[in-house]
Amino acid sequence: MKHEPKTLMEAIRFFTDPDIAREFVTTLRWPNGVACPTCGSLEVTYIPSVERWNCKEKHPRKQFSVKVGSIMEDSPIGLDKWLATIWMIANDKNGVSSYEVARSIGVTQKSAWFMLHRIRLAMEDGTFNKASGTVEVDETYIGGKARFMHKSKRPQVDGMVGKAAVMGFLERADEKGKSKVKATTIPDPKRRTIQPKLHENIAEGSNVYTDGAGGYRYMADVFSHGVVNHDAGEYVIDGGVHTNGIENFWSLLKRGLHGTYISVEPFHLFRYLDEQVFRFNSRDLTDGDRFLVLMRSLAGKRLTYDQLISSGTTPA
Repeated sequence: MKHEPKTLMEAIRFFTDPDIAREFVTTLRWPNGVACPTCGSLEVTYIPSVERWNCKEKHPRKQFSVKVGSIMEDSPIGLDKWLATIWMIANDKNGVSSYEVARSIGVTQKSAWFMLHRIRLAMEDGTFNKASGTVEVDETYIGGKARFMHKSKRPQVDGMVGKAAVMGFLERADEKGKSKVKATTIPDPKRRTIQPKLHENIAEGSNVYTDGAGGYRYMADVFSHGVVNHDAGEYVIDGGVHTNGIENFWSLLKRGLHGTYISVEPFHLFRYLDEQVFRFNSRDLTDGDRFLVLMRSLAGKRLTYDQLISSGTTPA
C-alpha cells in the first residue's frame, strides 16, 4: 500500500475519501484480486455507479460490495466510520464505550454498541493451539457488588453469588518472545469444570502454576504442577512459581470493564474477554500494525443483531 496511517488522526483523514477507504479494505481482503464471496470466482467486474462488483458466474447474489461476507455485511454505516471505530477499539488500552463511539462518529449509541460487538467477533482467536512450556492458570470473578445492583437483579446472598467466573491461561515467553494469554468464561470454579479446561488448553507435560484452589488438585500425572499458597502469604516460591502474570492480565481486564464499560451482562462477557486478549497478545505491535492485524480478520465472520441479543447463542 502507498500509505498506511500511524495514528488515529491520520486514520480519520486517510479514510475520509470513500474511494481510498474502499481500495484499502479491498486490497487487504483480496490481495490476489477480488473474488466473489459466494463462489470464489475471480471473474468479476466492478460497477462504479453502485460501488459493487458483479460475478460472471450464475448464482444468487451475483453483485457484492467489499462489506459482504464480513462483519460489516448489511451495515448502512460508511467505511470511514467503520475503520475509525476499528482503530479505536484495537488501540485504546482500556477499551472504548459505545457512547464515546456514538459521539465520535455520529451514530446512535445502539448502532455503536452493535458495531463494537461485531468488531469483537473479529478479535476472537480461532486457533486451537494448546499452551505449553510454563503456563500460569487462575480464575477470577466479574460483576458488581450485590448491594449496588438494582433490586430486580440483586442476588439473595452477597459475595460471589451473581458474579461470572472466568478462567485464564498465560503461557510464559522465552527470553526473546512475549507471554500470551487465553481466557474463557466458566459456569463455576469446581474441579469438574476446571480439569477439562486444563486438558483442553494446555499440552501434557507442561509446567502449570496455580494457586491452592481445590479445582487444581490431582494434576501431577499430566502436568508438572507448582502451587503458590496465597492464603499463607506466598506469592513467589522456588524463584519462579507464581501466578503474577495472569493476575496482571486480570487487572487490565477489570480496569476496562469497571472503568470504561461499567456494566457488562454475563452473557456478553466472553466478547469483552476476546477484546482484551487481542490487545494483550498484540501489545508488542504499533497501533498501525495492530489495526492491520484486526482488519485482516474481518472477513468470514457474521453477527446479526438477533444473535447478539439472544443469550442462548453464547458459550457457557
